[in-house]
Amino acid sequence: MTGLERFSINQMTVRQLTLPELVGVCGQLDVGLVGLWREPVQEYGVEATAKLVRDAGLTVTTLCRGGFLTATDPAERARALADNRRAVDEAATLGTDVLVLVSGGLPAGSKDLHGARERIADALAELGPYAERHGVKLAIEPLHPMYAADRCVVSTLTQALDLAERFPAHQVGVTVDTYHIWWDDRAPEQIARAGAQGRIHTFQLADWTTPLPEGVLNGRGQIGDGSIDMRAWQSCVEAAGYTGPIEVELFNDGLWARDGREVLAETAERFVRHTL
Repeated sequence: MTGLERFSINQMTVRQLTLPELVGVCGQLDVGLVGLWREPVQEYGVEATAKLVRDAGLTVTTLCRGGFLTATDPAERARALADNRRAVDEAATLGTDVLVLVSGGLPAGSKDLHGARERIADALAELGPYAERHGVKLAIEPLHPMYAADRCVVSTLTQALDLAERFPAHQVGVTVDTYHIWWDDRAPEQIARAGAQGRIHTFQLADWTTPLPEGVLNGRGQIGDGSIDMRAWQSCVEAAGYTGPIEVELFNDGLWARDGREVLAETAERFVRHTL
């Protein structure tokens, strides 16, 4: 299949595949880019994963995920910072220069969104220089507002950039994910803002389909099945100067119940059909 030069398959899209299976299918489909997740990488072994993808000629576009930096308890905060430093180390070992951050939700009993965001900034002040020393950039991912309470108090690209701009662009930027920002009429101007500063560190695709499942986490639709104009968002990001990999990251129980090889092939075909 032609047109896959920038296509990256995020591991979560086909999480039913083991790492060796994922690498093998990528080879069969001429997919050269892959985004990895920490849990399966740790299970297989970070060094072993690095060798596996390197020997297969694959490039790791991102590592997901760091973050969860909103704790008020000092011991919990220290654990989060230590875990994020490990995530930076893992990204560097895997050969990717982008660690995606999901910032974290409100601490139990708190209603202070502003305070939670300030704690993220405090953490980035410690993590940014550490990441830079390891050749890794931190990419703050704003998540749809429905996740603000329990998963991510950063809900818009505006909020993400307001945080990122406190730090050098080679330390902290943003993730642009269609699933989370497609509804926001300010997103295009914020993409331009991010691009002008060199802060678009990764671009991810997922479609919006309804009804959302119970729990909403696994509601990301296959490309072309929902309401998002993928080609328009890709054009917007490219107009902002981003020419890097484009990851498809889908959390979807229906896709996970299918044969992973078929899902990966379908996802590649949908990418070509709906974004190029």
